[in-house]
This record gives sequence, structure tokens and C-alpha cells, in this order.
Amino acid sequence: MKQSILSVSDVQSLINGGNKLLLAGEEEALKLLPKGDWVAGTIPYFISKEHGGMVSRELICATDISSFVSSIDIVKYDQNSLARVYAEGPKHGFSFIVIPAMSKTHLSFALNAPNYKDFGVRPLIGWIAGVHLSDLGKKTPKVINGQTGEVLEEGALVLQAQLPENKVAEIGIVNLFEQGDGDILTFTSDDFSAETVMVNGEKRNFAAYIVKNKLDTKLPLVADYYGALVNISFQDVDEVEGRVKFYAPVFSGIRYKHAKPVTDYVKVFNDRLCKECSIESDRVAFSCNCILNYLYSELEGKKTDPFVGPVTFGEIAYQLLNQTLVYLEVMDV
Repeated sequence: MKQSILSVSDVQSLINGGNKLLLAGEEEALKLLPKGDWVAGTIPYFISKEHGGMVSRELICATDISSFVSSIDIVKYDQNSLARVYAEGPKHGFSFIVIPAMSKTHLSFALNAPNYKDFGVRPLIGWIAGVHLSDLGKKTPKVINGQTGEVLEEGALVLQAQLPENKVAEIGIVNLFEQGDGDILTFTSDDFSAETVMVNGEKRNFAAYIVKNKLDTKLPLVADYYGALVNISFQDVDEVEGRVKFYAPVFSGIRYKHAKPVTDYVKVFNDRLCKECSIESDRVAFSCNCILNYLYSELEGKKTDPFVGPVTFGEIAYQLLNQTLVYLEVMDV
């Protein structure tokens, strides 16, 4: 078992047996677990092997890393100390991070991660904890340190995993979006929202531009970050205020384009997954998918083999991503 959807009692047994686990589930279910070598974030959405996309407030998504890690440490960071996350990562292994959505640490990581010391030098993968969509504004996303029992709604937890010398970790990203052939969009500041956009160098109000050009906001902005395509997903377009909100920050000096239209979201997503299907499923140690993919692809009841795991409010593969699937492979050297 690497990633499975389990009952609370099954997870309790694994913890009591000394297993090292990455967990996702509702806060109430996670709080029933004993202390042990685990770290968790809140979310009730999962992709399972058996049922595909699913929602459960009682079950827990468990990733068992016991069979291939030699040791772990769980470290707590805040919005300032998180700048050390890459420099302090294991020399031979990987770091797994979970951060509560819309916390100060989430916003700080999103804006600043590419400037952290030793950015991208060692594998960092993880996700942004969330809540059931019907609980937005009523409950706060949380992360839990299994070793101490501490529950945080502010900060980040990082599980630093050492690998044996004969194993190596690699991070992969599945992104079904490409830059369209429309206008070049640039922004004047690094932020989660924007009033002004430069359209081919000409200053415009972004909300008015989106409405006038009938941009489909299910399709993200796509930037080419030195060869890697990175999505910035739309959260809200407020015509009255003239402001556009995003799920991840835009950066000044980066050229964005609206994504190429996707005729059949589900088919394209599955085609892109099929390209990755050459990956042997026994090498995929962890994966997570975005809540926007889950909603727009209508993934409830649909399978995304060989990828299972939590459905999140943001994916982390070195930096914060949107509308992607990220995965960790552990391979023999």
C-alpha cells in the first residue's frame, strides 16, 4: 500500500504499527488519530484507485512512505522561517510540505518561494490544505503534526525524509494547459489580485478586458517560467471593483497568455495522463490533484491511474502551482 483511502481505525492501526504516513482528511477524522510518525492536512476530496474521484468526511487518504524512507523529521515553519525550507531539506531524500490555505504562510510562500535560498536544489513536494467547499468561510484549513499532536491554522509543516543511498526522488508535473496565441499580458506587481494589466504593453483595466474579450476563466493564465509552464487560475472577476483575484500570484516581469482553449477537459486531461502512464505505478510514491481540475474535469467517480491521492487547494512542486497534478517518484539508483 502506498496511497489508499482508509477508515480511521485502519489508519490508527498503521500509526500504532510505527508506519510513516502522509495523511489527508477532515479535521474531525484526523483528530481521532494517535500520535506517531505522520503529518496531515485537512481536505475531504480524494482520487481513489477503486472509486475514482470521491468526497468523504469520514475516510482518510493515507500515503505510506515507510517502505522506502530511512528516517524522517517533522519541522514547523512560519511565514518568515519558511525561507530556509530548501536549504534545510535532506541532502539525500525529499521534503513534503503542507500549508493551510489562505494563511499568511501560504501567501508568503506563493509570493516568495522562487527567491528562497537554494530554491529547487532539493525535491520539495506537497499541497495546500483546504475544507469542504460548503464550509468555505465557516471552517479554517488546518495542518497537523502527528508527532506532537499540534494542530495549526497558521504556519507550515515539512516532513523531511531521508532516503537510503540506493534510492532517489524525482518530482513530476502534469499540466494540460498551454499558452494560447492571444495577447501578451504583464503585470506591474507581484500579487494575488490585479486591477491593471499591460496588454501588449498597453495599460488596461484587467476585469474590463476579461469581460470585453469574453475570456473563459476556467482556463488559467499560463506563464513560461524558463521552460516550465505554470498556471495562474482565476478566483474572481469583480467588474464593479475592477479587480481580478487569482488562486496563485502573478509576478511582474513575467509574460502571461490566456490558455489555449480545451475542447474536452476530461479527454485532454486523460490524454495528458496517458502520456505519463509510462510511469510505473509502483514508482509513484505520492500524488495530488487540484480542486479546480476535480470540478472542471468532473472527476467525481472518474479514475486518473496511475495517480491517486488528495484533491487540494493548491499543489506544490518546488513552488505553488494551480490546476496541475504533481507527483513524487522514488526510484532505485
